[in-house]
Amino acid sequence: MFYSDEIIEEIKNRNDILDVVSQYVTLKRSGRNYMGLCPFHREDTPSFSVSPERQIFHCFGCGVGGNSINFISKIENLSFKETIEFLADRAGIVLPTSNNAEDTEKQNLKKKIYEINELAANFFHENLYKPTSKLAQEYVKSRKLDNKTLKMFLIGYSGTYSELHYFLKQKGYTDKEIYASNLATITDDGKYIDRFRKRLMIPIMDVRNRIIAFGGRIIEDRKDTAKYINTNDNLVYSKGRNLFALNLAKKSNDKRIIIVEGYMDAISLYQRGLDNVVASLGTALTEAQGRLLRNKEQVIISYDSDGAGQAATLRGLDILQNLGINVRVLQMEGAKDPDEYIIKFGSAGFNKLVDNAISLVEFKVKTLKKDLNLNNVDDKIKFLNQIAKVLSTVNNKMEKEVYIDKISEEYKISKEAIYSEVNKLEYANSTSKTILEMPKVKAELYIPKNEKISIDEKKENLIIKLLIMAQYKVYKELKEIIKPEDFRNEINRTIIEKLYQKYEETNADIEDFLILFDDEKVVNKLSSIMMENEENFDVDKCLQDVIKSFNKEKLLTERNNIIQKLKNSNLSSDETLKLENDLSKILVKIAQSK
Repeated sequence: MFYSDEIIEEIKNRNDILDVVSQYVTLKRSGRNYMGLCPFHREDTPSFSVSPERQIFHCFGCGVGGNSINFISKIENLSFKETIEFLADRAGIVLPTSNNAEDTEKQNLKKKIYEINELAANFFHENLYKPTSKLAQEYVKSRKLDNKTLKMFLIGYSGTYSELHYFLKQKGYTDKEIYASNLATITDDGKYIDRFRKRLMIPIMDVRNRIIAFGGRIIEDRKDTAKYINTNDNLVYSKGRNLFALNLAKKSNDKRIIIVEGYMDAISLYQRGLDNVVASLGTALTEAQGRLLRNKEQVIISYDSDGAGQAATLRGLDILQNLGINVRVLQMEGAKDPDEYIIKFGSAGFNKLVDNAISLVEFKVKTLKKDLNLNNVDDKIKFLNQIAKVLSTVNNKMEKEVYIDKISEEYKISKEAIYSEVNKLEYANSTSKTILEMPKVKAELYIPKNEKISIDEKKENLIIKLLIMAQYKVYKELKEIIKPEDFRNEINRTIIEKLYQKYEETNADIEDFLILFDDEKVVNKLSSIMMENEENFDVDKCLQDVIKSFNKEKLLTERNNIIQKLKNSNLSSDETLKLENDLSKILVKIAQSK
């Protein structure tokens, strides 16, 4: 499907870069821009900048940049078409119908699935209050869920065999549409029956409050069936890219967010006053889910206390840490899960656990200690080696010292021994890779850290910057003097060729530079140039300096070429005389240019 420039422009205008990025990254104002930790590489010092004025982002650490379309495409791993549809959907823009029959059919089916899900949720919810649903009513009562909570989460009950399928057919939906929503399954003899039967039904909503899936919990004591079954991935749902109750948690004023393991944990905590809770949809936490949490200052994992829950906690911690998130672990005793704990000890007791949540390092150390006897010399040595590996991953020197002091005191291990093992590992690591520091933010053209830039490239960057700032006015001055083929940097040459072409076609300023390019490297480079500080930047003076410098460079190149030719002993006297005359003229021009 081809979308017009007008549609794309409207989508960008209706998706402010600051609003879009803030859903994934915690941003703080820094002058005219906003800074935060880059979601595309791990860092401890913010180098990711967003310009509301330019409607662009750029990371000075890894070099990634672009507009809201580039950001969503990269962070959600979507194609251009999927990104346009994602942002249009976010802004409530109805895209034109595709001329492609397949695209049209897909869009229509997505629309139908959303409708079916909403009807099904209401069907299940109403079913919960029927006299035939006594078993489900007794179950929610045993879980101490009140009516307000049942309605808030639209909790319901699925009946037997094909009640929902029949209801949806009566509403005019086809077997194909119902099956695509994953609310029906096909029997061996080809009949459609309900996928969810005799289960407590929990709708899953996206951040726009659309019902995208369901979780169904068995309420009878049956060993022949799974405790939970969930909607499979389909056109509107991907379990690894969503979080249960995120639509509610995003509204919370709490700067922390709590991740629990199950729906019922999240629902129970909400009922008792905690409005910053999400659940990970019965799957190990994914990187895509972790990115959804980056707009919070702290993420607290509160998984079940059993072996599986603790293993899931460790996996989740590593994912969140690699995304640069400040992550902590809630330590719970006296209950197997958050639901049971808050019922036994109340919201005050649970909030105390949240306040006392321990760091990633402390949790890993406690986990290592579980299977070891520190009175045994071999186990103690093993423990020391393992904690050294954990501590060597801590980049902040002061934080590392605090942990070493605490571990030394708590586990009766000398600080000298811990420092010794940590230093061994850090020395080994430093010989295999360079330790890089974050570049400081200055009012000049930015380049990715540890990457050198030539004088020629700086000049080329400056020419592009002038074209961005003064646009067509600068193009008219430059086009006869500086040609795209004069650019030595390949990416800069690509940029200047496209800008010249566009200015020549339109004879006017360009509304959006980044939309002209598909290549990610080009977009990254251009966003870097666009993000340069423009204060005290005299365009006219700079333009004249660039032209003067460029003309002088051409004269010097011509001079050197002539000198090189004069070294040829096979030249005739006439050829030599002509070259000497040309050289004389060029030397005069060079002298005049000083």
